[in-house]
This record gives sequence, structure tokens and C-alpha cells, in this order.
Amino acid sequence: MNIEIFNTKEELGVRSASQAADKIKKTIKEKGTANIILATGASQFETLKNLVEDSEIDWSKVVMFHLDEYVGMPETHPASFRKYLKERFVEKVSGLKAVHFINGDSGDPDGECKRLNRIISEHPIDVALVGIGENGHLAFNDPPADFEIEDPYIVVELDEACRKQQMGEGWFDTIKDVPKKAISMSVKQIMKSKSIICSVPDKRKAEAVKNCLEGKISNLHPASILQEHGDCTIFLDNPSASLLSNKTK
Repeated sequence: MNIEIFNTKEELGVRSASQAADKIKKTIKEKGTANIILATGASQFETLKNLVEDSEIDWSKVVMFHLDEYVGMPETHPASFRKYLKERFVEKVSGLKAVHFINGDSGDPDGECKRLNRIISEHPIDVALVGIGENGHLAFNDPPADFEIEDPYIVVELDEACRKQQMGEGWFDTIKDVPKKAISMSVKQIMKSKSIICSVPDKRKAEAVKNCLEGKISNLHPASILQEHGDCTIFLDNPSASLLSNKTK
């Protein structure tokens, strides 16, 4: 695990997107195609904004998977992660080879997981773009996260801290509006990614960053598992890195 710290979230976004683009282009050159995972939320704004501007990526050779989505959430809702990814990524790049969204409002969350699990089992992930939640979650794997489940996509319960974060970021008006369940990529599936690029800006993430990057690996701090990954870079800005005791990594 490598850690890079930048003065601003804008600088963080430029650098994380550059690394993601380089890895995607290298993978396409070596394999002819690249399978990627994209996260959503406020932490990914700058990274995705810069990634879609790279004109050297042949997006027709890229297969995109979606990290997580609320159960029962229609795509028309402002907080829908499908809506987020369509507006900030899919509609801004020229024809992707394939896009595999999570249909959170399918009416059968378990069946939707099974559908996605069949597809992703045939697409080893080359590059995963993720973040870290205020409660240390990785995707929607809130503490205590299940580090052992093998299924690529699972139905999870969202804890109060996670739901408060979603409201605090402006996606919902009240905590009652935030769904209590989601379909999330599992921790084990994320860790199978060849490369992981983790973007974590903002002061509100500082405590989670310290717990996950400097503490022991624990399912009470789910993103701490990233310490075990052989090719993971954590991109921080000064506010999110403010509580780290060692900022020279």
C-alpha cells in the first residue's frame, strides 16, 4: 500500500486519475481489454472529472462494473449511483465495451446479486477506483464488515453513520430518506482487483483515514484491509491526512 498526499482535492483528483488512466491503458495494451470498477460519492468527483478527459484511453475496450447501489432506489432519484455514473462517466466517454450497473430497484436484490456474480466471475478486475467512508467502510461494507464472504455482490445493512454521511453529503434531505439496505461489492471481490486506486479527500474522513491506514487490520475499520493489497495507492489531501502520525509515506 502506497500513500500520496496533496495540498488540495483538485491536485488529488489529477494524480489519481492519471494513475488510473495509465493502468487502464497499460492493461489494454497487454490484454486488449480492461475491466474496471468505479465508485461514486463526493470523494470521486475530482478523480472521475479528470479521468474522462484522457483522450488516449480507448474506452471501447473497457468493461465497467458498478461498486454499490441502494436497494429500492430508482435511477431517477438524485442519490442514485447509476444516475451519478451515467452523468459523470458513461455519457462523457465514447462507447464503452460494456457497462454492468446494479439494478437496485429490481425487486429481487438477491437475484440481482446472482446475476452480477455470474457476469463478474468472467471478468477479472484490472483497476478498481474506491473510497473510504466516514465510518471506515469500503464500498457499502460497514463495520463490522464481512471479510470472508466469497460472493462478489451481496445485500448489506447500512449503519447509522453511513446513512448520516449520505445525508451530510447532500444526497438526501433527512436520515429517514436514506435507504437501510444496499447491494455492495464484497470486500473479498474488491481485494481481487489487480490494482486499487483509493481517493479520500476532506477533513471529515481524517479519523477514518488514520484508523484504516495506521491501525491494525480489523473488520471494525473495513478499509484497513487495503493494507494487505499488493498494488494499492491511497490518495489523500492535507485535510484527510491531518491526523496521520506519519505523513512521509
